[in-house]
Amino acid sequence: MPSEVRAVVAAAKDAPVTVETIVVPDPGPGEALVKVQACGVCHTDLHYREGGIGDDYPYLLGHEAAGVVEAVGDGVTDVAPGDFVVLNWRAVCGQCRACRRGRPWYCFATHNATQKMTLTDGTPLSPALGIGAFASKTLVAAGQCTVVDAEAPATVAGLLGCGVMAGLGAAINTGGVGRGDSVAVFGCGGVGDAAIAGATLAGATTVIAVDVDDRKLTWARDFGATHVINSRETEPIKAIRALTGGNGVDVAIDAVGLPEVFRSAFYARDLAGTVVLVGVPRPEMKLELPLLDVFGRGGALKSSWYGDCLPTRDFPTLIALFRQGRLPLDKFVSETIGLDDVEESFARMGRGEVLRSVVVLD
Repeated sequence: MPSEVRAVVAAAKDAPVTVETIVVPDPGPGEALVKVQACGVCHTDLHYREGGIGDDYPYLLGHEAAGVVEAVGDGVTDVAPGDFVVLNWRAVCGQCRACRRGRPWYCFATHNATQKMTLTDGTPLSPALGIGAFASKTLVAAGQCTVVDAEAPATVAGLLGCGVMAGLGAAINTGGVGRGDSVAVFGCGGVGDAAIAGATLAGATTVIAVDVDDRKLTWARDFGATHVINSRETEPIKAIRALTGGNGVDVAIDAVGLPEVFRSAFYARDLAGTVVLVGVPRPEMKLELPLLDVFGRGGALKSSWYGDCLPTRDFPTLIALFRQGRLPLDKFVSETIGLDDVEESFARMGRGEVLRSVVVLD
């Protein structure tokens, strides 16, 4: 029987979110019904509310979540009722050209649940990133469920569902940070601090955090930054070169997504170094670089989509590292809140007061 649960809905562009009763269908073939325990408040949810991703309103927000599988549909074999899972927004197909070449993290045909969740009047909802987890229950494709150690708190585990995985993966998977490397991370919100934590975990010995907010730079030190630069006060390229023997860093990570920040990252790297873009730019943004500099400096310019992660590989590993005390995922949780507090959490996010607000559900 379909479930009626409370959920956070964005009804129109720039309108404050509201908590509504929604209808969640029983899982059909290939689908899973998940009882959500916790869901982080991510910038992507705010982008949906503001119309920065599309106009397919009303949106069911929330996607950075963990919970317990309550039921599965026909043909589902990888997860079962009772499994503790982190939800992901890239359920790989296993059949596309990327999957067949053994590169499923580039899957070109990821999928979501077929059935729609709705308002009580039957209006279909568009779940954020195919998840919609600011709700007591949500319906997803079974491949969006990754089983992890149930001893991990849901408030921590769910963060791997989006921003923290994006940052960790930008450093480890996309940037290929290794032992003894030097790294600069531009932007020290949740994604940037995760990149700092990833670089530290991978063995980087110089990790430089760059931001315009001293409070965020203080947070960055908690995740392993060895040096911090306030770019309102200090020209970052010169400062980074001064900290790296005049050479620049091996890997520069743009966790902001602004053309001027990417340019700084480009020129702050060493010859043959790597630039990674993980901050999400807006559609109208343009980047202009002298092509001779692109050629002459060598190296690689990469984009990191979801940290180039493979959830079945990365989520359990990162949870294990957290449980061993080697990855401070708990430090990302600034506060826990209820469904009714999501709108105010967006305001605190905009003011830079939190790394992550996490909605805890009954």
